[in-house]
Amino acid sequence: MYIPSLSAIAITALLAASTTVQVAQADVDLLSWEDAYTKAKVLVDQMSLEQKVNITTGTLWQQGPCVGNTHAITNPEFPSLCLQDAPLGVRYANNVTVGVAGINAAASFDRKAIYDRGVYMGKEFRGKGVNVQLGPAMNFMRSPEGGRGWESAGEDPFLTGVVSVETITGIQSQGVIATAKHFILNDQELNRTTESSNADDRTLHEIYLWPFARSVEAGVGSVMCSYNLINDTYACENDYTINTVLKGELGFKGFVQSDWYATMSTVPSANGGLDMDMPGDVSGSDSSTYFGKNLTEAVENKKVKESRVTDMATRIVATWYKFRQDENYPETKLDSFDLENAPYVNVQADHYKLVREMGAASTVLLKNNGILPLKSSVKSVAFIGSDAAVDPNGLNVCEDQSCDNGTLAIGWGSGSANFPYLIDPITGLTNALGKDVSYKKHLDNWDVDSAADVAKDADVAFVFSNSDSGEQYLSIDGNVGDRNNLSLWNNGDNLIKAVADANKNTVVVIHSVGPVIMPWVDHPNIKAIVWPGLPGQESGNSLADIITGKVNPSARLPYTIAKDASDYNAKPSPDADIEYSEKLLMGYKWFDHKNITPQYEFGYGLSYTSFKYSNLKVSAKSDGESSKVTATVSVKNSGSVDGAEIVQAYLTFPDNAGEPPKLLRGFEKVFIKKGKCETVKFTLGSTELSIWDTESASWVVPSGKFTLHIGASSRDIRKSASFTL
Repeated sequence: MYIPSLSAIAITALLAASTTVQVAQADVDLLSWEDAYTKAKVLVDQMSLEQKVNITTGTLWQQGPCVGNTHAITNPEFPSLCLQDAPLGVRYANNVTVGVAGINAAASFDRKAIYDRGVYMGKEFRGKGVNVQLGPAMNFMRSPEGGRGWESAGEDPFLTGVVSVETITGIQSQGVIATAKHFILNDQELNRTTESSNADDRTLHEIYLWPFARSVEAGVGSVMCSYNLINDTYACENDYTINTVLKGELGFKGFVQSDWYATMSTVPSANGGLDMDMPGDVSGSDSSTYFGKNLTEAVENKKVKESRVTDMATRIVATWYKFRQDENYPETKLDSFDLENAPYVNVQADHYKLVREMGAASTVLLKNNGILPLKSSVKSVAFIGSDAAVDPNGLNVCEDQSCDNGTLAIGWGSGSANFPYLIDPITGLTNALGKDVSYKKHLDNWDVDSAADVAKDADVAFVFSNSDSGEQYLSIDGNVGDRNNLSLWNNGDNLIKAVADANKNTVVVIHSVGPVIMPWVDHPNIKAIVWPGLPGQESGNSLADIITGKVNPSARLPYTIAKDASDYNAKPSPDADIEYSEKLLMGYKWFDHKNITPQYEFGYGLSYTSFKYSNLKVSAKSDGESSKVTATVSVKNSGSVDGAEIVQAYLTFPDNAGEPPKLLRGFEKVFIKKGKCETVKFTLGSTELSIWDTESASWVVPSGKFTLHIGASSRDIRKSASFTL
């Protein structure tokens, strides 16, 4: 439902009045992997070959309550498992919360907020009886046009690793199995099932494997292999990436599931390490399957060892035991393909509060010439642009959010969910600013002359625009998943210029899946640029909290915004073989390496206060077995209001290491009252100090001079100190 004029409090009351089912959850004390495997072996040893195969095989698309369902077996008993999208909320469900996208979680640079987001999602998935949440996503924004980059955490491995770990830990605290996806090198939608992503072993390990390694360390229960080929072998039958790297090097104990229809074979997939085929059928148009009876026959014909199938089933059952899903786990309360007749379970609770907080905490202030926070002297406001209001056709009217007719709050595709409501910017801002301010609006992006007329007499003119992307099975205006370009959609650039020409106090608000090019950025009448990204259902309220100063902005860009699209070194490619020729130089590392000045750099974001850094101290030690670096820095809030600073630590490796100029290796969000000072501490261990040595196929800490840089962004370095290992 869309509620156009109610406050968050009124919405909450309305939702509470309609709630007939309460689902209580508490943190789950997870079983150890060792104990889980002991229990699983006892159960699996009682199973026939056909029963073990059934556990590994989906029941076919739309043949069950969830987007993915495994076969239940009896004698011995093992239930059908429910696997359900998505990384930001329960897909194909009503009465659920639609929070900020993964890219916004990253923009917050706030470990606790990211963890809390994972916890509430875990509660909602558990409340619906979902065994496996198909998230978080941790593929990279290798190119800004990449369609599903918004589901993940941007362009940096360290940041993506932190977001992944905190999200997984939060989800799994509720006994829900999280899924690290998509394994691996799945960074564009164009030809995603036929292209081969080709990367050398060092690039694979240091960039693309990093968040998956951290996820395994965090105890993630499932990993989803991707559609693409990896160095000419499909990801879901790739012996090197699954068996050698994931299950071998990383010691992954859970199960590997396919992306939906990413299984391309029977024998190579089973022998290559795939443990579960989803959704079970080959094409979605018939009942043929790569696993099921074909896997049974492959064992009988000695093309796949039964011990391999036993391992598949044991991994799945052990994961189920580890998360104590054998102990009074809720019954599945979904009907993904018939929402009108789905069981009623309202799992929203008060999670909207966290969404509102996270929406504000992930809104990046890019420019501010003193106009924000908005002053009480402002008595007239103009709202310009279709992105200021909800889709006039209503909420959830397009399949998986595949339209862009109103304000953008999430992208499209299987990573989306159905809004219970959506607070648009006009509603959020008018509620916050009150009745003493007069309001005008103009929502036609193409009638720029009328837009200018509406804007010209207002004390402040807010002009809204957006840029969308998603998954390739859907398209908007010829954008088949990936964006065709980095321009604003729906005539946004012309609209912004027209409003800025007409009003000397113009505030630009951009809802976007990723970077856009800003030809209007230096217009003298544009006094502020606000970047809420994809803030979810509380969008307008989160924005109002920033605009009014109720929340002091602290978010930072998790990607680089370039001055020109040609400044980026990668974009979606139609080639059958996509060479990751940039190697380690993705994102800001490329800009640093080539000394390209970005429009706004990775890690950039403004505040309503200011911070001064001093007294950096670094100590380093290495005993041959391990290395450790400890650093402390003093940060003072030297401005006039309380606020939070995102203190970032970047590392320059010795020259002989062959690394980019500097790499993010730590960050801390610290709240500091005005006039006060806090000490921020960073600890770097062997993980952060190592590089991948291809000759020994191992991680090594290079010898030589390192430099640790502490600053407010990748380009705003405040203090540096060197040490030798």
